Amino acid sequence: MFSELISPIIDRYMAHVNYLSVGLLMTIESSFIPFPSEVIVPPAGWKAAQGLLNSGWVLLAATIGALIWALINYYLALRLGRKVVYKLANTRRAHMLLIDKESIEKAENYFRDHGKISTFIGRLLPAIRQLISLPAGLAKMDIKYFILYTTLGALLWNIILFVTGYILGQHREKVKEYNHIFTNIVYGVIIAAILFVAIRYFLKKKKK
Repeated sequence: MFSELISPIIDRYMAHVNYLSVGLLMTIESSFIPFPSEVIVPPAGWKAAQGLLNSGWVLLAATIGALIWALINYYLALRLGRKVVYKLANTRRAHMLLIDKESIEKAENYFRDHGKISTFIGRLLPAIRQLISLPAGLAKMDIKYFILYTTLGALLWNIILFVTGYILGQHREKVKEYNHIFTNIVYGVIIAAILFVAIRYFLKKKKK
């Protein structure tokens, strides 16, 4: 019953996966909106395996999209300064986006401990990926190095996701054969993600 409701949505989503949508969604993914890249790039890899998209253009679009908002975060932190950034992190809207003082501090400590290379490594780490640009901006990191490391980190992450989708696309008949298993896994991940967000939000609210 549930799969019958979800399948048309997935089919419609897949029909709209293209270079522009990948770029736009990856821009959103790099912002403060909790939107996973795991549901953006792999479907594009799936379609590339079928010859419907070009692999190089997919990776280019995804990486440019990730870089765009990373630069926005960098310049926001650079212009606003630490005091304003931390003040905004304590607002209710920021908490709804799973951003708080602790998450900013975590990203800033990571940047302080690892230096410039953290903008590369941070792109591969959950919870750090979207925020690592802020401490880079607060530290006034050289923009050339920021763009270089951010681009390389985003590209590597996108390649990993793309190859995953591409391999699944090459074996789509097997995937269809075990579709019910994959479907249950997807449902489990979605439910777990929703519960995680809800529990984290209410726990933070309870502390106040």
